[in-house]
Amino acid sequence: MIVLFLSLILAHFVGDFLLQPSSWVRDKQRRKVKSKYLYYHIGVHLGLLLIATQFNKEYLLGVLFLAWSHLIIDVAKLHFEKKKTEKLWFFIDQLLHLIMIALVVYCYFPYEIPVEKLYSQQSLALLTSLVLVTYVSAIVLKVVLSKWSAQITKSDAGKTNNAGKYIGILERLFIFFFVVTNFWEGIGFLLAAKSIFRFGDLKESKDVRLTEYILIGTLLSFGFGILCAMLYRCFI
Repeated sequence: MIVLFLSLILAHFVGDFLLQPSSWVRDKQRRKVKSKYLYYHIGVHLGLLLIATQFNKEYLLGVLFLAWSHLIIDVAKLHFEKKKTEKLWFFIDQLLHLIMIALVVYCYFPYEIPVEKLYSQQSLALLTSLVLVTYVSAIVLKVVLSKWSAQITKSDAGKTNNAGKYIGILERLFIFFFVVTNFWEGIGFLLAAKSIFRFGDLKESKDVRLTEYILIGTLLSFGFGILCAMLYRCFI
């Protein structure tokens, strides 16, 4: 089962990312079902699936189903995606392809999804910790740092694109997994890397308030990441 699943996943990744030039994607977006590259793309996938299954007749029906479903999903994506929803449809498209692959594998090797394990102590602790270390802590930090952020906003004419929020989320996720895996050295590396990238901003701005804001935000973010990881380790 695992071999078949990995083979189909590999074929999908190679066909969708490695062997699909950007020119094909642009032509499909412009001409949709009239684009010849749409059918070239499906043909590449079909060939890769056949190679992945070693041209085994036992899997031929599954291969044809995946190729046909890939065409239907791609056509739906081309018709429904807009410029504003392009990113959303990218993930929906990939998720649907993976679901189709999982369905085909299930038909050949029926497996059970351990739903009960989702409600185990370990799973609930992990999900709770991930929510806490990402979005909950982001809101808490925003409230705590509101005094400094208001001053920075007044003195900064530029507009934010919320990149800092997602940088903080990724930062705390890295810290969380570093602590959980007992790789404390990684936190030092992350702190050093962030300091190097921030050094230019602090040097050019010469703004004490900005320096204070970055230092306090960094220390609090690192602290939240470590605290959430330690709490998770206690629960499991």
